[in-house]
Amino acid sequence: GRAKMAAGSGPGARELFAEGLLQFLRPAVRQLDRHVHSVRESQVELREHIDSLATELCRINEDQKVALDLDPYVKKLLNARRRVVLVNNILQNAQERLRRLNHSVAKETVRRRAMLEAGGY
Repeated sequence: GRAKMAAGSGPGARELFAEGLLQFLRPAVRQLDRHVHSVRESQVELREHIDSLATELCRINEDQKVALDLDPYVKKLLNARRRVVLVNNILQNAQERLRRLNHSVAKETVRRRAMLEAGGY
């Protein structure tokens, strides 16, 4: 299997593979983190727009000159807002996991460098 192949190629090749994997993971994790961050920012913006729109609808609704029931629209907006908040929570959790992963990758890199410098391999 793969494990036997890796073992057969000696610790040098394994280290090289691990280092390559870390080199690949670091920028990928950082880029994902940046994307999640920008999506979260736009979600906050969207939530603020929904809030101001809902406020405006309520204001119009209270205005007696308008013979229109805007309650269903306000409900729809609040529903949309709830979904935005939900998505934001999911994104926040994902970002937290990404940060932890990034930290682990960085720690592992430091550990490997120290081992290499100490002549462990």
